[in-house]
Amino acid sequence: MIRYLYSLLLLLLSPFIAFYLYQVRGKKNTGYRAHFGERFGRVKNKTTKNSIVMHCASVGEVLAASPLIKRIQHAHPNERLLITCNTPTGRAEIQKQFGDTVDMCYLPLDIAFAARKFIKTVKPKLLIVLETELWPNLFYYAKQNQCPVTVVNARLSEKSYQGYKRFTSLSRQLMQHIDVLASHNEEDSRRFIALGLDASRVQLTGSIKFDIHIDDGDKLKLSALKTQIGDRPVWIAGSTHPNEHEQVIAAHQLILQKYPKALLIIAPRHPEQFDAVAHILSGENINYSRRSSSYEKECQVLLADTLGELKFLYGGASVAFIGGSLIERGGHNPLEAAASAIGVISGPSTYNFSHIYPELMAMNGAILCQNEKELATQITSYLGDVQSAQILGQNAFTCLAKNQGAINRTLKVINALLEQ
Repeated sequence: MIRYLYSLLLLLLSPFIAFYLYQVRGKKNTGYRAHFGERFGRVKNKTTKNSIVMHCASVGEVLAASPLIKRIQHAHPNERLLITCNTPTGRAEIQKQFGDTVDMCYLPLDIAFAARKFIKTVKPKLLIVLETELWPNLFYYAKQNQCPVTVVNARLSEKSYQGYKRFTSLSRQLMQHIDVLASHNEEDSRRFIALGLDASRVQLTGSIKFDIHIDDGDKLKLSALKTQIGDRPVWIAGSTHPNEHEQVIAAHQLILQKYPKALLIIAPRHPEQFDAVAHILSGENINYSRRSSSYEKECQVLLADTLGELKFLYGGASVAFIGGSLIERGGHNPLEAAASAIGVISGPSTYNFSHIYPELMAMNGAILCQNEKELATQITSYLGDVQSAQILGQNAFTCLAKNQGAINRTLKVINALLEQ
């Protein structure tokens, strides 16, 4: 009964959801208007039938899952993969990473008819969902069609757990449709079990986000960037958001008082924010260059207005600020900076990575700041003390290396399900 009520509510809301995606989000990013039928379960490519379906919400999840997806392709060369996502940036990253070696589409909204149509069209032999993309109708219809469901790199923050607890009956049904849950750690596992997941279905695999490497192509791009920048103090702010761009820029203006040649590389989280950040910089009379065009040696800010480059851009700085943390957004992945042995500074909001930050901080690879003034103070300190910045970065890399291996453990889970 509870799933029917959930489905009815989504059906009633669907015109408003469609309007929001097409008109509101589509106005900022026209990619939301493309392939719109896929939002309602329409899959054009019939070669997707009997695929392994893997869902990654957006670009961050695609990047995190890419090494795992490539391992699946290598282990199962005769299987076709359908990678789904929710955003145009995620779709673009899938295309960039895999080209035509995989199929891709948007995951349909979890409206009953859309989820049912998607599953019946694709007839997946395995549904793999990353992290906390838990959709009652998608999981229900997958199980109705004898498709195993696994949640990998599974995490559940205390905030999300409390949200699911408010809908106990629906959460319990949802948990019953999961065959195997590959969890970050015991704390996350306990939360899933408390929601109704059978403990026998849980495996501790760790986080695949630790299994990150800088490939040779990115190393070459990084080398070219460093040559372009030259010998000057550099810090980076990755994955920043509205109301946070301004704080980062204000912090940089304070830093410039101490180090006039300092360079800030700022990488907004979403492409629709590129021009917005450029507008802020212009309004503050800050000399900036855009990564997508020519670099001016006298610029004070380099606006990273490109997609898929953040991982190696971190390596061009002495220290990194991770965005989504000076606002109540829960933060973003600090391990991309750690992969280049770049130390991490974060704001206080880190709940999205509550499985990573405690250990990263315990190993002295990351520190927190409370506001733009503290951010400016800490960045200024590290720009003036190269050795301390290097130690912070090396500690971050050591933490990363210590926790690698989750992809191998997760692949064993997937292999076992495919062999059933």
